[in-house]
Amino acid sequence: MDKRVVIADDESIIRLDLKEILEDDGYVVVGEAAAGDDALALIRELQPDLALLDVKMPGLDGIEVARQVQGGSTRVVLLTAFSQRSLIESARDAGVVAYLVKPFRSSEILPKLASIMNPAVSVDPVNTPTVDDKIETREIVQLAKERLMAERGLDEPEAFELIQQSAMKARTRMRDVANTILRGEFVG
Repeated sequence: MDKRVVIADDESIIRLDLKEILEDDGYVVVGEAAAGDDALALIRELQPDLALLDVKMPGLDGIEVARQVQGGSTRVVLLTAFSQRSLIESARDAGVVAYLVKPFRSSEILPKLASIMNPAVSVDPVNTPTVDDKIETREIVQLAKERLMAERGLDEPEAFELIQQSAMKARTRMRDVANTILRGEFVG
């Protein structure tokens, strides 16, 4: 059975990336939209199995679209670069089934979508980061980047790359490297 998807994001590059990732994994992208109003119309018309909605879009935002399709057969996943807890609570109340935090990789998206589309396929909850974990990690890495920028005169991409490369060399998580930086124990 085809897994039919509508993608809505005001950034065309995000839509393109998502479409490629999904189609490579066997999903059928039946509609794309850059604005919330258009996404809502597509979802109502096409009745997809899944809708991936950006939080911030022209017209209706992703949460409002989710609220208006709540109770139907379409499962809504929110795409967000934002980490405010109030936003997460509003999305949950609107019937959103999951969140994907930007930037994302196919290795993160596909297992999460598979578990949404087929709940019988279990994902190890112990080793699957929650939205709160991801948000906390982003905040810790952001603080570490700011510290590196201030102490070493790096720009943001250089600070991020230093954290990322250090994590890869040590075969650990960026969060662990960031914590080392924040404790003042980083020598990289």
